[in-house]
Amino acid sequence: MARLDPDDPPTIGKYRVLRKLGEGATSEVYLAYDDFHERQVAIKRVRAGAGRSEADVHFSSHFFAAEAALVGRLNHPNVVQIHDAVDDPVSPYLVMEYVPGATLRSFCQQDRLLPLEQVVEIGFKCAMALGYVYRQGLIHRDVKPANILAVTDGPEVLDIKLTDFGSVLNLGADRTQIHRVGSLAYMSPEQLEGSTTLDGRADIYSLAAVLYHMIAGRPPFEAESHGALLNMICHAEAEPLTGLREGVSAALDRTIRGALAKSPADRPKDWDEFAHSLSTLITNHEVPRGQLQRVLDSERFNLLRDMEFFSGFGDVELWEVVHRARWQRFPFGHKIFKRGQEGKQFYCIAQGEVEVHRDGERVARLGAGTSVGEMAYLAPSPDLRKHATDVIVSEPCTTVSFNPESLAQLSPDTRHRFDAAFIKVLVRRLHAAHEALAHPRKIM
Repeated sequence: MARLDPDDPPTIGKYRVLRKLGEGATSEVYLAYDDFHERQVAIKRVRAGAGRSEADVHFSSHFFAAEAALVGRLNHPNVVQIHDAVDDPVSPYLVMEYVPGATLRSFCQQDRLLPLEQVVEIGFKCAMALGYVYRQGLIHRDVKPANILAVTDGPEVLDIKLTDFGSVLNLGADRTQIHRVGSLAYMSPEQLEGSTTLDGRADIYSLAAVLYHMIAGRPPFEAESHGALLNMICHAEAEPLTGLREGVSAALDRTIRGALAKSPADRPKDWDEFAHSLSTLITNHEVPRGQLQRVLDSERFNLLRDMEFFSGFGDVELWEVVHRARWQRFPFGHKIFKRGQEGKQFYCIAQGEVEVHRDGERVARLGAGTSVGEMAYLAPSPDLRKHATDVIVSEPCTTVSFNPESLAQLSPDTRHRFDAAFIKVLVRRLHAAHEALAHPRKIM
C-alpha cells in the first residue's frame, strides 16, 4: 500500500509508515508495516512536546505509561493486542494490532443504527472482553463508542475489538494514577466524583451507556452545559428505551437501564452476570431476530460452556473455538456420516440429537454435549478413517466441527485442551467397551 500523504513520516522506528489513520488531541495514529513479523500494525505516537503545555505533556506521559505497561499482557479475541512500546525521548509510541474498519461511533447516528440483535451481540462481546480485562486487575475507565473498533462486512458488524487503555486503572500498580478520567457522556457517577475505590461496575455503567446510545441514537443524558449534564448523570433517570425505539422489549430496557443505576450496588454484581443477562435476551427471544438467522457468537459461547467436552476450556479458549470452529445446523433426517465414508472431521453436538445406525439397526442415541467422529479423525490410516456406521439427525441439531487443518490454526493452549478432552472421551469409550466384554448381559 502506497503512502497517501507526502507529509507522513516515512518510518517510525523500524516500521514503514503506510498512511495516517487518525489523530487526537495528544496523539496521532498511523498504519505501518512490520517487516520482521510481516504484518500491518497500528502505531499510536504521542505528539512532540514543542508548543504543548506542561499539563498536556504530563497527562500524555501518564496515558502512554498506562498502555506501555500492558505490552504483551492482554490476549483476548475482543481486545486489541499491544505489541510494543517505545519510549522515544521526543515522541514515544505504541505498536498495536491493526484492526481494519470503523469504530462504533459510526453506528450511534440515527440513520445508521444497527438491528437490536446486533447491538445486544456487541454488548455481550464487550462484556466478555471487559470481564477478561477486569480479571487482569484492570478497569478501562474510558469505555465509549470511539474506543470500540468494529470489524464489518457491509452493514453487518462481525466482531469488535476493545482499544485505548490510556485511562486504565491498574489495581496492582504502585505508581501514582490519575483518577478523574473518561468521557463525560459515558462516565459513571462514582467516576465523576473522583472515587478512588472503583471496581468493574464503573465500566459496566459505561458499557450500558454505549448500548443505550446505539439503541436510541443518543446517549442516556444530554444537556447544553457540563454542569447540567453532571447533575443529570448523578441524579436523573434515563428515559425508558421502550418509548425511543420500536421493538425494544421490557426485558431489554430493564437490562440496559438496570446497568445504569446510580449506585454500583444496584447494577449487575459482575461482568459474568451482565454478560449472561445480555445473552439471555437472545436465547429467550427478547430481541427481534432480523436478517441474522445464523448461530450468533453469544449463543455459540454459551452452548460451548454448557458442553461436557469443553468443560476444561477457559473463556479465552472458548472464544477461540467460537471463531475457528465450523458451526452448522442440520434438519431431521440429515446423515452427518454414512457407513463406508472416509472422514477427517469430528462433530460435537451442541443442540439436538443424533442416532447411530449399524446395518439398519439403531445402536445408540447421542444428545447435546456428546461427540461423533473422533475415531475417524484421529485414525492414522485411510482404512481406519472409514465410518462403520450411519449417523442420522433425529432431532434438528446444531453442531461444532473441526478438521486437522482448522485445529492446527488454534493456539497451543487450546490444542492442549482439545487433546485432554479427546483423552477423556476415549477413556470413557474404552471403559464402556470393557464393561460390554466383561458383563455382556448387564450391558444388554
